Amino acid sequence: MKVIDKIEKTKKKLPYPVLTLGNFDGVHLGHQAIFKKLIHRAKKMNGTSVVYTFVPHPLRVIAPERAPRLLTTYKDKISLIKKSGIDVIICANFTKKFSTISADSFVRDILHKVIGVKEIIIGANYNFGKGRRGSPQLLRELGKDLGFKVSVLDEVQKSNVTLSSSRIRTLVAKGRVAEAASMLGRLYSIEGIVIQGANRGKRLLNTPTANLLTANELLPLDGVYAVNVEVNGKMYGGASNIGHNPTFKDKQFSFETHILDFRGNLVGKTIRVHFVKHIRDEMKFSSVRELSGQLKKDIEEIRNILEKQ
Repeated sequence: MKVIDKIEKTKKKLPYPVLTLGNFDGVHLGHQAIFKKLIHRAKKMNGTSVVYTFVPHPLRVIAPERAPRLLTTYKDKISLIKKSGIDVIICANFTKKFSTISADSFVRDILHKVIGVKEIIIGANYNFGKGRRGSPQLLRELGKDLGFKVSVLDEVQKSNVTLSSSRIRTLVAKGRVAEAASMLGRLYSIEGIVIQGANRGKRLLNTPTANLLTANELLPLDGVYAVNVEVNGKMYGGASNIGHNPTFKDKQFSFETHILDFRGNLVGKTIRVHFVKHIRDEMKFSSVRELSGQLKKDIEEIRNILEKQ
């Protein structure tokens, strides 16, 4: 797979580009359905499957106050698209100047003249260009004029709910990570670097934890979760706590994970936490002893959940 960040400077034309465009935050099952169709058409035509996406998210530039917390970092989004089998990803730098380009000009000057698109595949509700005036209907009209085909796919639904990045963000923010996973096609996960914490887990609770510093913007609701933890390519079960440690006076925010059946110093290492299920909300306990007792119950429950995966 090839990643292109400045398509305008690319001199060599892509063979028969079959293209989709969008933000693709989360790379959920709806996005994956588009990619599957894209790859199928490109292979049939001996062409190139192309995903055209934007960095940063357009709302960060147009209306920062309305910009969502993203499900995936740029690195994760590229990795997930790559895993789908796409040939080329074009990552356009979305600037204020770029935001002024009309949908018509974008299609004519970039998709047609620069990329030489032959087919475009998009979801039924996707809009683009200045004022989001670009629509499937506009693409069809321009396709007739410029000589490219347009396919519009129906929205993918799960339990009669249309899949969307915004819907999944809401589920994650509410701690409903199992429902989010059913729409993502995988467990919601967060990668980060293990940093030195307060050492209360091992020192006071006999439950050592890895404290995570992450670039991910969207963390699940405060509480305790059954998780899988990826360390050096190996998967372990785990119990994660997200919140402000109300039992202790400092009440600093932390994202800490007790990795089951693991020994070793992870400070400075990169790990990935995959959220399986929300166990309970964060609670304030009357004593360290009471908290320690609850943690033992949580870990026992989590072991049972993970054994049934």
